Amino acid sequence: MARIDELRLLAKVARLYYGAGLRQSQITERLNVHQSTVSRLLKRAEKEGIVRVTFSMPSGLHPELEDELQTTFGLREAIVVDVIDAEDQLARDLGAAAAFYLETTLKPTDVVGISSWSASLLAMVEAMHPHPRAAGARVVQILGGIGNPGAEVHATHLTRRLANLVGGTATLLPAPGAVGSADARRVMLKDRYVQEATGLFKSVTLALVGIGAVEPSKLLAASGNVFSPHELKSLSARGAVGDICLRFFDAAGEPVQTALNDRVISMELSQLKHVRRVVGIAGGKRKTAAIRGALAGGLINTLITDRSTAERLIQGAALNAKVRKGARA
Repeated sequence: MARIDELRLLAKVARLYYGAGLRQSQITERLNVHQSTVSRLLKRAEKEGIVRVTFSMPSGLHPELEDELQTTFGLREAIVVDVIDAEDQLARDLGAAAAFYLETTLKPTDVVGISSWSASLLAMVEAMHPHPRAAGARVVQILGGIGNPGAEVHATHLTRRLANLVGGTATLLPAPGAVGSADARRVMLKDRYVQEATGLFKSVTLALVGIGAVEPSKLLAASGNVFSPHELKSLSARGAVGDICLRFFDAAGEPVQTALNDRVISMELSQLKHVRRVVGIAGGKRKTAAIRGALAGGLINTLITDRSTAERLIQGAALNAKVRKGARA
Protein backbone atom coordinates (compact mmCIF):
# COMPACT_ATOMS: atom_id res chain seq x y z
CA MET A 1 0.00 0.00 0.00
CA ALA A 2 1.40 3.41 -0.95
CA ARG A 3 2.18 5.72 1.97
CA ILE A 4 -0.56 8.21 1.00
CA ASP A 5 -3.12 5.40 0.70
CA GLU A 6 -2.16 4.04 4.12
CA LEU A 7 -2.45 7.47 5.70
CA ARG A 8 -5.84 7.95 4.08
CA LEU A 9 -7.09 4.68 5.58
CA LEU A 10 -5.60 5.56 8.96
CA ALA A 11 -7.40 8.91 8.89
CA LYS A 12 -10.70 7.34 7.81
CA VAL A 13 -10.63 4.70 10.55
CA ALA A 14 -9.70 7.30 13.17
CA ARG A 15 -12.47 9.67 12.03
CA LEU A 16 -15.11 6.93 12.15
CA TYR A 17 -13.98 5.73 15.59
CA TYR A 18 -13.24 9.01 17.37
CA GLY A 19 -15.36 11.44 15.32
CA ALA A 20 -18.44 9.45 14.40
CA GLY A 21 -18.37 7.24 17.51
CA LEU A 22 -18.59 3.94 15.64
CA ARG A 23 -17.47 0.73 17.33
CA GLN A 24 -14.59 -1.27 15.87
CA SER A 25 -17.03 -3.99 14.70
CA GLN A 26 -19.10 -1.36 12.83
CA ILE A 27 -15.99 0.03 11.12
CA THR A 28 -15.06 -3.54 10.13
CA GLU A 29 -18.41 -3.96 8.38
CA ARG A 30 -18.33 -0.54 6.71
CA LEU A 31 -14.78 -0.76 5.36
CA ASN A 32 -14.64 -4.55 4.83
CA VAL A 33 -11.46 -4.97 6.82
CA HIS A 34 -10.67 -7.35 9.66
CA GLN A 35 -11.30 -6.11 13.21
CA SER A 36 -7.68 -6.77 14.17
CA THR A 37 -6.69 -4.47 11.31
CA VAL A 38 -8.95 -1.73 12.66
CA SER A 39 -7.37 -2.08 16.11
CA ARG A 40 -3.86 -1.96 14.60
CA LEU A 41 -4.72 1.09 12.49
CA LEU A 42 -6.09 2.99 15.52
CA LYS A 43 -2.81 2.43 17.34
CA ARG A 44 -0.87 3.54 14.27
CA ALA A 45 -3.05 6.65 14.02
CA GLU A 46 -1.83 7.71 17.48
CA LYS A 47 1.79 6.99 16.57
CA GLU A 48 1.51 9.00 13.34
CA GLY A 49 0.00 11.97 15.17
CA ILE A 50 -3.33 11.70 13.35
CA VAL A 51 -4.95 11.14 16.73
CA ARG A 52 -3.72 12.99 19.80
CA VAL A 53 -5.06 12.07 23.19
CA THR A 54 -5.31 14.99 25.60
CA PHE A 55 -6.71 15.27 29.11
CA SER A 56 -8.62 18.30 30.28
CA MET A 57 -8.67 18.20 34.06
CA PRO A 58 -11.56 19.93 35.85
CA SER A 59 -10.54 22.79 38.11
CA GLY A 60 -9.76 21.83 41.68
CA LEU A 61 -7.92 18.63 40.74
CA HIS A 62 -4.14 18.38 41.13
CA PRO A 63 -2.87 15.16 39.51
CA GLU A 64 0.63 16.58 38.96
CA LEU A 65 0.98 17.46 42.64
CA GLU A 66 -0.32 14.03 43.62
CA ASP A 67 2.16 12.31 41.29
CA GLU A 68 5.02 14.42 42.64
CA LEU A 69 4.11 13.61 46.25
CA GLN A 70 3.96 9.91 45.41
CA THR A 71 7.33 9.98 43.65
CA THR A 72 9.10 12.22 46.17
CA PHE A 73 7.97 10.37 49.28
CA GLY A 74 7.39 6.86 47.94
CA LEU A 75 3.66 6.91 48.67
CA ARG A 76 1.14 4.34 47.50
CA GLU A 77 -1.28 7.18 46.84
CA ALA A 78 -1.65 10.92 47.43
CA ILE A 79 -4.90 12.87 47.31
CA VAL A 80 -4.66 16.67 47.13
CA VAL A 81 -7.71 18.77 47.92
CA ASP A 82 -8.43 22.43 47.16
CA VAL A 83 -9.47 24.00 50.47
CA ILE A 84 -9.64 27.31 52.28
CA ASP A 85 -6.86 27.46 54.89
CA ALA A 86 -9.21 27.75 57.86
CA GLU A 87 -8.87 24.89 60.34
CA ASP A 88 -12.56 23.95 60.63
CA GLN A 89 -13.15 24.08 56.87
CA LEU A 90 -9.88 22.25 56.24
CA ALA A 91 -11.02 19.38 58.45
CA ARG A 92 -14.38 19.15 56.66
CA ASP A 93 -12.87 19.14 53.17
CA LEU A 94 -10.15 16.62 54.01
CA GLY A 95 -12.78 14.49 55.76
CA ALA A 96 -14.99 14.50 52.66
CA ALA A 97 -12.05 13.40 50.48
CA ALA A 98 -11.18 10.67 52.99
CA ALA A 99 -14.80 9.48 52.99
CA PHE A 100 -14.78 9.01 49.21
CA TYR A 101 -11.40 7.28 49.37
CA LEU A 102 -12.70 4.85 51.99
CA GLU A 103 -15.97 4.22 50.13
CA THR A 104 -14.06 3.26 46.98
CA THR A 105 -11.24 1.18 48.50
CA LEU A 106 -12.60 -0.59 51.59
CA LYS A 107 -12.99 -4.37 51.37
CA PRO A 108 -15.10 -6.72 53.53
CA THR A 109 -11.93 -8.45 54.72
CA ASP A 110 -10.32 -5.24 56.02
CA VAL A 111 -9.66 -4.63 59.70
CA VAL A 112 -9.77 -0.85 60.02
CA GLY A 113 -7.86 0.88 62.77
CA ILE A 114 -9.02 4.40 63.51
CA SER A 115 -7.50 6.95 65.89
CA SER A 116 -9.53 9.20 68.19
CA TRP A 117 -9.44 12.96 68.64
CA SER A 118 -9.08 13.86 64.96
CA ALA A 119 -11.43 16.51 63.58
CA SER A 120 -10.72 15.32 60.02
CA LEU A 121 -11.68 11.74 60.89
CA LEU A 122 -14.86 12.94 62.56
CA ALA A 123 -15.64 14.90 59.39
CA MET A 124 -14.92 11.76 57.36
CA VAL A 125 -17.54 9.62 59.10
CA GLU A 126 -20.06 12.45 58.89
CA ALA A 127 -19.51 12.69 55.12
CA MET A 128 -19.59 8.94 54.42
CA HIS A 129 -22.48 7.10 52.81
CA PRO A 130 -23.45 3.56 53.83
CA HIS A 131 -21.09 1.09 52.16
CA PRO A 132 -22.81 -2.32 52.03
CA ARG A 133 -20.17 -3.77 49.67
CA ALA A 134 -17.72 -3.68 52.59
CA ALA A 135 -20.10 -5.51 54.94
CA GLY A 136 -18.11 -7.56 57.41
CA ALA A 137 -15.20 -5.17 57.79
CA ARG A 138 -14.07 -4.77 61.38
CA VAL A 139 -13.35 -1.38 62.97
CA VAL A 140 -11.04 -1.11 65.96
CA GLN A 141 -10.11 2.00 67.91
CA ILE A 142 -6.31 2.34 68.05
CA LEU A 143 -6.05 5.32 70.46
CA GLY A 144 -7.74 5.46 73.83
CA GLY A 145 -10.98 7.40 73.61
CA ILE A 146 -11.88 8.13 77.22
CA GLY A 147 -11.56 11.75 78.29
CA ASN A 148 -13.71 14.70 79.26
CA PRO A 149 -17.36 13.56 79.00
CA GLY A 150 -18.31 16.00 76.23
CA ALA A 151 -15.36 15.08 74.05
CA GLU A 152 -15.52 11.37 74.83
CA VAL A 153 -18.79 11.11 72.90
CA HIS A 154 -16.88 12.07 69.74
CA ALA A 155 -14.36 9.21 70.07
CA THR A 156 -17.05 6.59 70.65
CA HIS A 157 -19.23 8.03 67.88
CA LEU A 158 -16.29 7.92 65.47
CA THR A 159 -15.67 4.20 65.83
CA ARG A 160 -19.27 3.04 66.10
CA ARG A 161 -20.58 5.17 63.25
CA LEU A 162 -17.86 3.97 60.89
CA ALA A 163 -18.67 0.36 61.79
CA ASN A 164 -22.38 0.99 61.18
CA LEU A 165 -21.70 2.61 57.80
CA VAL A 166 -19.73 -0.39 56.57
CA GLY A 167 -22.01 -2.97 58.17
CA GLY A 168 -19.17 -4.20 60.35
CA THR A 169 -18.38 -4.63 64.03
CA ALA A 170 -16.81 -2.03 66.30
CA THR A 171 -14.20 -2.74 68.96
CA LEU A 172 -13.72 0.20 71.31
CA LEU A 173 -10.57 0.90 73.28
CA PRO A 174 -12.14 1.79 76.67
CA ALA A 175 -9.19 3.68 78.13
CA PRO A 176 -7.80 7.22 78.09
CA GLY A 177 -5.33 8.07 75.38
CA ALA A 178 -2.92 9.29 78.04
CA VAL A 179 -3.06 8.25 81.69
CA GLY A 180 -1.42 9.86 84.72
CA SER A 181 1.41 7.38 85.25
CA ALA A 182 3.11 4.28 83.91
CA ASP A 183 1.57 2.30 86.79
CA ALA A 184 -1.92 3.44 85.79
CA ARG A 185 -1.22 2.34 82.21
CA ARG A 186 -0.12 -1.12 83.35
CA VAL A 187 -3.36 -1.50 85.31
CA MET A 188 -5.46 -0.36 82.32
CA LEU A 189 -3.71 -2.77 79.96
CA LYS A 190 -4.83 -5.69 82.14
CA ASP A 191 -8.50 -4.86 81.55
CA ARG A 192 -10.22 -7.54 79.45
CA TYR A 193 -11.87 -5.07 77.07
CA VAL A 194 -8.70 -3.06 76.60
CA GLN A 195 -6.85 -6.29 75.80
CA GLU A 196 -9.53 -7.21 73.27
CA ALA A 197 -8.83 -3.98 71.36
CA THR A 198 -5.03 -3.99 71.67
CA GLY A 199 -4.98 -7.66 70.66
CA LEU A 200 -6.47 -6.66 67.30
CA PHE A 201 -3.72 -4.12 66.53
CA LYS A 202 -1.61 -6.79 64.82
CA SER A 203 -4.55 -7.66 62.52
CA VAL A 204 -5.17 -4.11 61.25
CA THR A 205 -4.93 -3.92 57.44
CA LEU A 206 -5.99 -0.27 57.03
CA ALA A 207 -5.15 2.45 59.57
CA LEU A 208 -6.84 5.85 59.38
CA VAL A 209 -4.84 8.37 61.37
CA GLY A 210 -4.65 12.06 62.02
CA ILE A 211 -1.21 13.64 62.25
CA GLY A 212 -0.81 16.08 65.12
CA ALA A 213 1.62 18.89 65.74
CA VAL A 214 3.33 19.00 69.14
CA GLU A 215 0.88 21.74 70.14
CA PRO A 216 -2.44 19.87 70.54
CA SER A 217 -5.47 20.55 68.38
CA LYS A 218 -8.62 22.06 69.85
CA LEU A 219 -10.36 18.68 69.87
CA LEU A 220 -7.47 16.92 71.57
CA ALA A 221 -7.12 19.72 74.12
CA ALA A 222 -10.84 19.48 74.89
CA SER A 223 -10.56 15.73 75.42
CA GLY A 224 -8.20 16.04 78.36
CA ASN A 225 -5.76 13.62 76.71
CA VAL A 226 -2.90 16.10 76.64
CA PHE A 227 0.45 16.56 78.30
CA SER A 228 1.39 19.60 80.36
CA PRO A 229 3.05 22.65 78.72
CA HIS A 230 6.28 21.65 80.45
CA GLU A 231 6.08 18.13 78.99
CA LEU A 232 5.33 19.45 75.53
CA LYS A 233 8.29 21.84 75.78
CA SER A 234 10.48 18.89 76.75
CA LEU A 235 9.27 16.95 73.70
CA SER A 236 10.13 19.87 71.41
CA ALA A 237 13.56 20.13 73.00
CA ARG A 238 14.16 16.47 72.11
CA GLY A 239 13.28 17.19 68.48
CA ALA A 240 9.64 16.13 68.37
CA VAL A 241 7.72 17.62 65.44
CA GLY A 242 4.43 15.72 65.66
CA ASP A 243 2.51 12.65 66.71
CA ILE A 244 0.32 9.84 65.47
CA CYS A 245 -1.89 8.30 68.16
CA LEU A 246 0.01 10.41 70.75
CA ARG A 247 3.24 8.66 69.77
CA PHE A 248 5.71 11.47 69.09
CA PHE A 249 8.36 11.43 66.37
CA ASP A 250 11.11 13.74 65.09
CA ALA A 251 11.80 15.30 61.68
CA ALA A 252 13.16 12.00 60.39
CA GLY A 253 10.06 10.14 61.57
CA GLU A 254 11.97 8.38 64.35
CA PRO A 255 10.20 7.85 67.69
CA VAL A 256 11.07 10.39 70.40
CA GLN A 257 11.64 8.20 73.42
CA THR A 258 10.57 9.75 76.72
CA ALA A 259 8.80 8.54 79.85
CA LEU A 260 5.58 9.94 78.32
CA ASN A 261 5.40 6.89 76.04
CA ASP A 262 4.73 4.78 79.12
CA ARG A 263 1.56 6.76 79.79
CA VAL A 264 -0.02 6.38 76.35
CA ILE A 265 -2.53 3.69 75.42
CA SER A 266 -2.52 3.36 71.65
CA MET A 267 -0.96 1.57 68.71
CA GLU A 268 2.80 2.11 68.68
CA LEU A 269 4.70 3.53 65.70
CA SER A 270 6.56 0.23 65.25
CA GLN A 271 3.20 -1.56 64.97
CA LEU A 272 1.91 1.04 62.52
CA LYS A 273 4.79 0.28 60.14
CA HIS A 274 3.50 -3.28 59.73
CA VAL A 275 0.06 -2.14 58.54
CA ARG A 276 -0.41 -2.57 54.79
CA ARG A 277 -2.25 0.73 54.26
CA VAL A 278 -1.73 3.67 56.60
CA VAL A 279 -3.71 6.71 55.54
CA GLY A 280 -2.66 10.04 57.05
CA ILE A 281 -5.37 12.70 56.85
CA ALA A 282 -3.93 16.09 57.74
CA GLY A 283 -3.10 19.50 56.35
CA GLY A 284 -2.49 23.15 57.14
CA LYS A 285 0.64 25.15 57.84
CA ARG A 286 0.63 24.27 61.55
CA LYS A 287 0.99 20.57 60.75
CA THR A 288 3.40 20.71 57.80
CA ALA A 289 6.51 19.77 59.82
CA ALA A 290 4.62 16.89 61.43
CA ILE A 291 3.39 15.57 58.08
CA ARG A 292 6.90 15.87 56.63
CA GLY A 293 8.28 13.85 59.56
CA ALA A 294 5.63 11.15 59.16
CA LEU A 295 6.50 10.88 55.47
CA ALA A 296 10.25 10.81 56.15
CA GLY A 297 9.84 7.95 58.60
CA GLY A 298 7.50 5.94 56.39
CA LEU A 299 4.85 6.10 59.09
CA ILE A 300 2.14 6.60 56.47
CA ASN A 301 1.97 5.37 52.88
CA THR A 302 -1.13 7.26 51.74
CA LEU A 303 -1.64 10.98 52.30
CA ILE A 304 -4.80 13.07 52.02
CA THR A 305 -3.89 16.74 52.33
CA ASP A 306 -4.54 20.21 50.94
CA ARG A 307 -2.84 21.89 47.97
CA SER A 308 -0.85 24.47 49.96
CA THR A 309 0.54 21.80 52.28
CA ALA A 310 1.40 19.58 49.30
CA GLU A 311 3.33 22.44 47.72
CA ARG A 312 5.20 23.16 50.95
CA LEU A 313 6.13 19.48 51.31
CA ILE A 314 7.49 19.28 47.77
CA GLN A 315 9.35 22.58 48.03
CA GLY A 316 10.91 21.49 51.32
CA ALA A 317 12.00 18.16 49.82
CA ALA A 318 13.58 19.95 46.83
CA LEU A 319 15.43 22.36 49.14
CA ASN A 320 16.73 19.50 51.30
CA ALA A 321 17.94 17.66 48.20
CA LYS A 322 19.76 20.81 47.04
CA VAL A 323 21.43 21.22 50.43
CA ARG A 324 22.56 17.58 50.46
CA LYS A 325 23.94 17.91 46.94
CA GLY A 326 25.88 21.05 47.95
CA ALA A 327 27.29 19.27 51.00
CA ARG A 328 28.64 16.43 48.84
CA ALA A 329 30.20 18.79 46.30
